Amino acid sequence: MKTTPLTGLVAAAHTPFNKDGSLNLEAVESQALHFIKNGMKVAFIGGSTGEVHSLNVDERIRLTQRWLDITRGSELDVIVHVGSNCLLDARTLAAHAQKHGARAMSAFAPSYFKPKTAGALVDCCAEIAGAAPELPFYFYDIPSMTGVNLSMPEFLELGCARIPNLVGIKWTNSDLYSYQVCQHLPGDFDLPWGNDEYLIAALAVGARGGVGSSYCFAAQIYHRVMKAFAAGDMAAARKEQYCSVQLIKVLYGYGYMGAAKATMKMLGVDVGPARLPNTNPDVEQVARLRADLEKIGFFDWIKP
Repeated sequence: MKTTPLTGLVAAAHTPFNKDGSLNLEAVESQALHFIKNGMKVAFIGGSTGEVHSLNVDERIRLTQRWLDITRGSELDVIVHVGSNCLLDARTLAAHAQKHGARAMSAFAPSYFKPKTAGALVDCCAEIAGAAPELPFYFYDIPSMTGVNLSMPEFLELGCARIPNLVGIKWTNSDLYSYQVCQHLPGDFDLPWGNDEYLIAALAVGARGGVGSSYCFAAQIYHRVMKAFAAGDMAAARKEQYCSVQLIKVLYGYGYMGAAKATMKMLGVDVGPARLPNTNPDVEQVARLRADLEKIGFFDWIKP
């Protein structure tokens, strides 16, 4: 299956919750408008940033439905993450995404009972992708979270024969060696990069786009990274990339997920708290977080 590659930035969207932790679908519209305002053409929903393992299947279906309803006819496309430890649930989510007009789907590896070989991983992905054969499928490689660290070149070589709608990998893996090998495999696979804090490294070896959580609230930094890189201005690209490094370091100091959602609220897009087991900064910590963000220049960095 041929598909238009993902180029530029793809925002990995937060799942919005109310203060009591219930799903807040009303917030999706403000998220979508915020992404469009900041130059995004695609949103990736229900993934790691979307706290996928803290959502049940019904919530994931309702979240997907809301995003696809809100963006229908707009300039923003939606990729739906459908992965699950239960492949039957993943198939249900995949079929729903196809039926309601998603641009593509993605799924990471089962992470409790883990596939032990690339062939077993292909079997899992074939089960999921087969439930939505008209929808482009990206495997979501994120070994730091799933504990599944298999050969992606081998996965693509085996997968292209077993999964007709396999178009590539959402690559949240530091293995730039394998990334380059995969770029040169037959099939012209799409390999959007998933590590925001060193996007520049992926660009240097041929990445065309990235999917990231910090693009939700710091897109302008990364637009400038890509623009400077394309212009051959490596000093400017490195300077902008280091802004990303400083930003992410600050957020990790407060617990990344809760701090990132608090930052979204500072920008006028209230996506609520994170769900346990993620934690949230308290009122005093949010005040310190804002002060730390001001200190590094964050609010100036994100101006268009």
